[in-house]
Amino acid sequence: MRYWHPFTEEAIERIKRDGITKLVVLPLYPQFSISTSGSSLRLLESIFREDEYLVNMQHTVIPSWYQREGYIKAMADLMEKELNMFERPEEVMIFFSAHGVPLAYVEEAGDPYKAEMEECVDLIMEELEKRRVHNAYTLAYQSRVGPVEWLKPYTDETIIELGKKGVKSLLAVPISFVSEHIETLEEIDVEYKELALESGIQNWARVPALGVEPTFISDLADAVIESLPYVGAMAVSNLEARQSLVPLGSVEELLAAYDSQRRELPPPVTVWEWGWTRSAETWNGRAAMLAVLVLLVLEVTTGEGFLHQWGILPLFR
Repeated sequence: MRYWHPFTEEAIERIKRDGITKLVVLPLYPQFSISTSGSSLRLLESIFREDEYLVNMQHTVIPSWYQREGYIKAMADLMEKELNMFERPEEVMIFFSAHGVPLAYVEEAGDPYKAEMEECVDLIMEELEKRRVHNAYTLAYQSRVGPVEWLKPYTDETIIELGKKGVKSLLAVPISFVSEHIETLEEIDVEYKELALESGIQNWARVPALGVEPTFISDLADAVIESLPYVGAMAVSNLEARQSLVPLGSVEELLAAYDSQRRELPPPVTVWEWGWTRSAETWNGRAAMLAVLVLLVLEVTTGEGFLHQWGILPLFR
């Protein structure tokens, strides 16, 4: 894992200890982003270059697999099952919620994440239409942090807008996550559900993460098997009728396609939003904290002020 045990470095040590000479790198993100899969691949690249054992390691990367038939069918199966739990399935709005990334990553660094996400949603809906499921649907992005502009539309704002438009039944689909974690169990199941009910949406449900769904797991295994002939080869994947927006290849080839100079990711563009917004709350909170700190310093240094008058701090004589 990138940020918890077993860390990438720990896995590399096991690879060396076991005498592995060929690798298939399979990120567990369906869609490629320089901030997710790309971050892991950059780390691998640096490790490969610095380690004598790994410098000539034959490998290939499966950078994204959102377009694979097994993944699409597994998602459609889970969605269809949840839709049928509603009293009137045909009236349910399908709400795809994906993890967001700063807009600058897409516009300045060429991140294919947004394009892959939109194609992924289209593929899933095409599969559902084959099953005579023709529900309305939308895509939004969650988990933004800080006073910066992220991919829009935002999940929370979209939920409120759907409520204003009279949507009464909503099926949330965590489209960029394959396992349950805080962004599904807390952010979607608790925070967004509460927001939806407050916004006038009466019927709420969420599609579970894929987890170890058999069709999905079997398809990932097939993806690895199909990639074996490409280990160490200079090749572009033609394994699927619908080409991935990111070609199969080595770590270095893949990163070169998006950032040949290996520059740092561009800092997100700060955007100030007026009104009762998260951006305003963030900056107002920082201003308030700074003001409190200044007042405390003045109180302590001068021995005068509200805290002294109220007896919280002793008066200087």
